[in-house]
Amino acid sequence: MRRLLLRFLGVLAAGVLVCWRATLRVRVEDDPRPGLRAAGRRYVYAILHAQQLSFILLSDDVPILAMVSASRDGDWLVPLCRVRRIIPVRGSTGKRGVDKGGRAALAKLADGVRKGLPALLAVDGPRGPRSSVHWGVVDLARETDACIVVAGVFLPANRFILGRTWDRTQLPRPFSTLTGRFRAPIDPRDFDDPASLHAHAAAELLALEQAFDPDEAQHAGRESASGGCSSPPARAASRPDSPESSSCPVTTTPIRCA
Repeated sequence: MRRLLLRFLGVLAAGVLVCWRATLRVRVEDDPRPGLRAAGRRYVYAILHAQQLSFILLSDDVPILAMVSASRDGDWLVPLCRVRRIIPVRGSTGKRGVDKGGRAALAKLADGVRKGLPALLAVDGPRGPRSSVHWGVVDLARETDACIVVAGVFLPANRFILGRTWDRTQLPRPFSTLTGRFRAPIDPRDFDDPASLHAHAAAELLALEQAFDPDEAQHAGRESASGGCSSPPARAASRPDSPESSSCPVTTTPIRCA
């Protein structure tokens, strides 16, 4: 019964989302995607779980694949993805690392990325800790030879924050401006081992939030069992020094959309 209710609420929310999106303006800065496309490079997004709804509202990169939790709490997110032409791929891990379709979902994402579709992962979901990077995005990038595009949506003065959620979910206020920002693309071929790639991606994600939203960056480490766009569970890894440059092509193209 709860699952049906969540699906119904998701459909209602999708309708609200269409109206909500019509009130927003979008600004994208330091965008590396045109350079990646021109070079024929595949890429996958690494975003924060707290910003996933804002990213869905911002996204102009369609069609795009997104990993969505297989839990009941992920049901409401599916209609929101579809109304924005984002293709949901269900899968996550349960408590104590039990697989709930996460590996199969990652395989589907890999197939799509090889065909040229970008993929979206909220890399600290579904349970946190907040701002951590689980290994799904690293495995996906290495398997498909795709660059990792660390991205964020920032609107510190024009948002609602759900402070009781583990990730402090952020929602843009109507008639506000969504600002999408990026770090330089991370090429997995620049790293000798997965641990170095993982450490660099984690450092870049934290650096992006610290640069543009330092107040929220202070909440890194919060943890819970919520669902949403997700990655497979984290594995222990050392944090060796990472390279300062990337061979993924970079162009910075400011884009402003009504």
